[in-house]
Amino acid sequence: MTLTRFHLHLVSDSTGDTVHSVARACLVQFDETQAVEHVWSMVRTRAQIERVIAGIEANPGLVLFTMVNEALRQILQEGCRQLQSPAIPVLDPVIGALGAYLGRESRGLPGKQHLLDSEYFARIDAMTFAITHDDGQSPWGINDADVCLVGVSRSSKTPTCLYLANRGVKAANVPFVPGIPLPQELLKADKPLIVGLTNDPERLIHLRRNRLTLLDQNEATDYTDIEAVRTEVREARRVFAQHHWPVIDVTRRSIEETASSIYKLLMRRHGQAA
Repeated sequence: MTLTRFHLHLVSDSTGDTVHSVARACLVQFDETQAVEHVWSMVRTRAQIERVIAGIEANPGLVLFTMVNEALRQILQEGCRQLQSPAIPVLDPVIGALGAYLGRESRGLPGKQHLLDSEYFARIDAMTFAITHDDGQSPWGINDADVCLVGVSRSSKTPTCLYLANRGVKAANVPFVPGIPLPQELLKADKPLIVGLTNDPERLIHLRRNRLTLLDQNEATDYTDIEAVRTEVREARRVFAQHHWPVIDVTRRSIEETASSIYKLLMRRHGQAA
């Protein structure tokens, strides 16, 4: 019998990233098969294992697992044996081969590849901050940012913030919209480095038209009118100059280059070498 749809249980004593990646890498080899994934992560107690087994019983299927605690592994494997569900320890062949080659035993520590050091938590915190304060959202938190980017639509504010967040920098961004005043929280902020982003008007129009096409909105508006966009860019530059904010033209810059320039400005502000 050939299955086209089946339940796949992914069990891990850590984040589940490894077993999920292995499953996806293998599933692409079976084009017409659909896996209904059940992800069980951070499974580290007997009670959690029992809930996993109950879930497997409710939706019988294949079990892939990455678990290093021998007692919990045995409970899972015995439960799967009784349910007649195949249980595959995906890392065992590699760990076994490495141990034999190195003449050593593995340490058996769950999530060793995801050491939760201070740098890790800083990145996660910064990423959450960037998402929460994207595109002018939650203006009350702007003064908690390390950096705040201000710019017209399609000046790469969001991806630049996310890139900075991956380096542990808390970055917010606020859109510059003609006729709409910037939030007072931004104008009164004294902690973050505020940077203006600008772009060539013709480049902006190209990006904006592509965006509207993706949204299936192709009507002519000031959003893509060349004269209106030129005025918008000039007005944004005027406001940046008025507040003495440094300005970066992103026209010919990659996200990485823009983020690097901002990072240097931030380090310089704190009297550090970038």
